Amino acid sequence: MYTHILIPTDGSELAQNGVDHGLSLAKALGSRVTIITATEPFPVPTGGAAWGVTSADIASYNDGREKAAEEMMAPIKATAEKMGIQAATVHVPGARAATAILETAEQLGCNLIVMASHGRRGVKRLLLGSQAAEVVSSSTVPVLVIR
Repeated sequence: MYTHILIPTDGSELAQNGVDHGLSLAKALGSRVTIITATEPFPVPTGGAAWGVTSADIASYNDGREKAAEEMMAPIKATAEKMGIQAATVHVPGARAATAILETAEQLGCNLIVMASHGRRGVKRLLLGSQAAEVVSSSTVPVLVIR
């Protein structure tokens, strides 16, 4: 039924609930998985701080985000492989999480997205946003949200 599951993570404890559920489902279904994380672009400084930012600063930031993404996803991939699940990792730099998830699911032909959500409602959701809600409302493939 689901042969390729996309599992987003930001490395948080909450996201780990989605990862664990996604891996368990992949194991039960014999599916392969792709673990994805996205990192925000270099923050645009304003005022006087803008003059002090160099291209080396931006490159250093990007290198740090790439290394952090690799370090975060490596143990998840190792766990998947120990479970007998074929796993790949994808880091999308300079992107909002929801956009990266949706585009990657389409590009890789994933047929299920399994992700965690805080389950915020009302004003908190308006103020803090919800990447999961954006993925659910815009995805062309089924999305399983873990709370």
